[in-house]
Amino acid sequence: MDRKTWFKKSSLAAASLSLSPFLINNKKTKRTPILQVAHITDVHIHPENEVPHRFRSCLGQLLKHKFDFILNSGDTIQAADYDDITRERVLEQWAAWDKTIQMADDFNIYSCIGNHDIWWAAPDQADAMYGKDYVVERLKIPGRYYRFAKENWHFFILDGNHSGITLDDEQYNWLKNGLEKMPDGSHALLMSHYPILTVTGRFYPNDQHSDADKLAQLFYKHRDKVRACISGHMHLLDYAEYNGVKYFCNGALSGFWWGEGNERSAGKVFYRETPPGFAILNLYHDGRVESDYIVHTY
Repeated sequence: MDRKTWFKKSSLAAASLSLSPFLINNKKTKRTPILQVAHITDVHIHPENEVPHRFRSCLGQLLKHKFDFILNSGDTIQAADYDDITRERVLEQWAAWDKTIQMADDFNIYSCIGNHDIWWAAPDQADAMYGKDYVVERLKIPGRYYRFAKENWHFFILDGNHSGITLDDEQYNWLKNGLEKMPDGSHALLMSHYPILTVTGRFYPNDQHSDADKLAQLFYKHRDKVRACISGHMHLLDYAEYNGVKYFCNGALSGFWWGEGNERSAGKVFYRETPPGFAILNLYHDGRVESDYIVHTY
């Protein structure tokens, strides 16, 4: 059974978990970060099995932490991308997201597009709900890729939903030009749904960026600026560092897609060895990055 089929058939029964947080690459320092960012990914919200209620519980736990804004790296809804998904099913999933995410209205949320967010089964490409433009509208983001800056940090939000999991030429050139124009002394963090570089790619080699080598060369050219890349998609937690760039694949808020798990799960609601959670990123003026993965209950 391939991973996509496994996902479709996995149980969505309610589950709960109580674990202590564990930390990834966290070196405590006396210096204060200039930005603290919450990173959520793979929410996979849908209206059944009390998932909206359980997501509110997760948000309640997230909101107890100190942060400035939220980065959401995609697969916001359970699934719109299968051939049998109807218009009504897409709408009810997005409605569940709209209603629950109101809990975080006090914070800006910057999202990217996940593969499961896109409805390709619309009657034709002229349909207003077809493709990525509709996801851009529902996530209330400027475009399928975009950038913004806070303090001396620049954030590049990417769309890897292109042939072979890559950046299309237009987007790559936009990223290249954006990095070149960054002021001296500023730092870049990139967010994509799919990992660019990941340890977990050993398990699922077709679920990460196939243009990682091209991007690594670009990052090396701008090694004085590019500090970190964050992602989701794998539902697995890992950390890698290459040429001074830190790569954080930060699990999944939904864990085992809100389900109990299976024989491969290390614990209830785990996906493999990874429990559901979110990350808090500490960003420093000098370009240092720390990521704490917080295990939550639902």
